[in-house]
Amino acid sequence: MSDHSSAGGGNPELRDFLRSRRARITPAEAGLTPHPGSRRVPGLRREEVAQLAGMSVDYYVRLERGRNLNVSESVLDALARALRLDETERSHLFTLARPSRAQRRPMPPQRVRPGLHRVLETLADTPAMITGHRMDVLASNHLARVLYTDFEALPPRERNMARYLFLDESARDLYVDWDEAARGTVAALHLYAGRHPHDPRLAELVGELSVRDRDFRRWWAAHDVLRHGHGSKRYRHPLVGELTLAYEALTPSGDDEQILGVYTAEAGSASEQALRLLASWTSEPAAPARPGTAQPTNRLD
Repeated sequence: MSDHSSAGGGNPELRDFLRSRRARITPAEAGLTPHPGSRRVPGLRREEVAQLAGMSVDYYVRLERGRNLNVSESVLDALARALRLDETERSHLFTLARPSRAQRRPMPPQRVRPGLHRVLETLADTPAMITGHRMDVLASNHLARVLYTDFEALPPRERNMARYLFLDESARDLYVDWDEAARGTVAALHLYAGRHPHDPRLAELVGELSVRDRDFRRWWAAHDVLRHGHGSKRYRHPLVGELTLAYEALTPSGDDEQILGVYTAEAGSASEQALRLLASWTSEPAAPARPGTAQPTNRLD
């Protein structure tokens, strides 16, 4: 992660994002006739982006260097079309081109409302968790803890999905499509970085993961962005084998920086049966039994 106000008054995040987006488009794909001779850069040159966006080369160069912070919405729209940005990338471009003036102060810790926490616990038959800033795991229900890991047993600093994916070896065994899941997590972190460029804990997280994992380092340099919404993930759990779960990422009212992730199996599927087995084999300790009632004996917290 780079700081928007680094030396020279430029905007390194905007510069690197624009460079990465133009690098992935060839002149032929953009409908341009390539200049004769060898090309020293992959994808589009700056002058070609300027031509496609209908602006001067000098203006685009200053924009890419972050030296024009009063850029209009129409210019950003033209640039988004020229670079064929999707809606998430377009939103990220606007965020980077108009950086927040927020002071650099520690971000207050996030809290999960008691009512929302009760909702989480009522989802007994499906894994669910609440994530916050930089994909920190703020709360998880029992089935999420036995599907992934017991985040709440970890030191607070380590309760983070990106840290789990890249630094916990069991995650690479759990995710059938680990590369896809891990790369999507990096892209989601980049989207967050655009909104919170001065978050010191994000800088610490990115720095540590970059040093300790070359995949993270490579994917972070790609500057892809992703907003988690819905989809499916495949797992290979050590207790119940393979299962496919659909996920929905929901934003609770009152804090748009918290995400409630719910993972469900198709009704009647082998995955639904596997989830039921996982829940029954790893049951949480129950309250003291009344006379004549049985206590569950299988648990894996």
